[in-house]
Amino acid sequence: MEGLVNSRISPIRPQYRPQHCLSTSTFSLQLTKNSNGSRISIMNHPKSFTSVAASIQPVEASTLNRFNNTMPSQDALELWRKAEAVCFDVDSTVCLDEGIDELAEFCGAGKAVAEWTARAMGGSVPFEEALAARLSLFKPSLSQVQDFLHKRPPKLSPGIDELVKKLEANNINVYLVSGGFRQMINPVASILGIPPENIFANQLLFKSSGEFLGFDANEPTSRSGGKAVAVQQIRKAYGYKALIMIGDGATDLEARQPGGADIFICYAGVQLREAVAAKADWLVFNFKDLINCLL
Repeated sequence: MEGLVNSRISPIRPQYRPQHCLSTSTFSLQLTKNSNGSRISIMNHPKSFTSVAASIQPVEASTLNRFNNTMPSQDALELWRKAEAVCFDVDSTVCLDEGIDELAEFCGAGKAVAEWTARAMGGSVPFEEALAARLSLFKPSLSQVQDFLHKRPPKLSPGIDELVKKLEANNINVYLVSGGFRQMINPVASILGIPPENIFANQLLFKSSGEFLGFDANEPTSRSGGKAVAVQQIRKAYGYKALIMIGDGATDLEARQPGGADIFICYAGVQLREAVAAKADWLVFNFKDLINCLL
């Protein structure tokens, strides 16, 4: 997920140096009511979606040399190995793209949304303000979202499916914590075998006619600091002794605080946000590095 703060973003280019471990379309509709009026939520059938095979260019060795956290500390490694839960960001982490930008482009407003995002990246902007502003530029209808989901299957980051399977094989619970929308994340969760109750994300709202209404402001991830709140809620609900946050942006880094994530692993395989990467407990460019370090 993008971090709306001052941060240098570097593209990923060739010359990757592998990292080693220290020790080694069908839809159904659900109509509900809330204080804002009618709300229609898109519910996906798990077997209706397939992912698009995706690949990314590795990072330059010179870029790796700028960071001293591309190898985990002993403490970080031990926490990774004894994790009871792992929370993943979705946009630019589990998936290769930013969902709202892709939806905007599909709806014919990609340029306007991208320009607004670029302006927002010039300074600190509350997440809820950024989200509302970009949605107001194209106001996606229910039919547009349905069409988008049908024609644009998720583009998963290389290795994420293998990592999730490995975590689950080790009895580690996996969560998706995102500032994106449930309607677009449900297919991703279905592909990866992550249950719907393990998704913490925003919800697009529509009128009974299918016209865009807004987004559910009651979701913790709809506002600044929301990911930290969501992770704290997960930890408190299940009493996890070791919980990890993995993502690419400032909002993911925020989840590392008392009562939240024990460590933050920055995944920079899609976007390297240098200000975020420098503060991570562990910086990785390939999910296989995490797989190799699991017991």
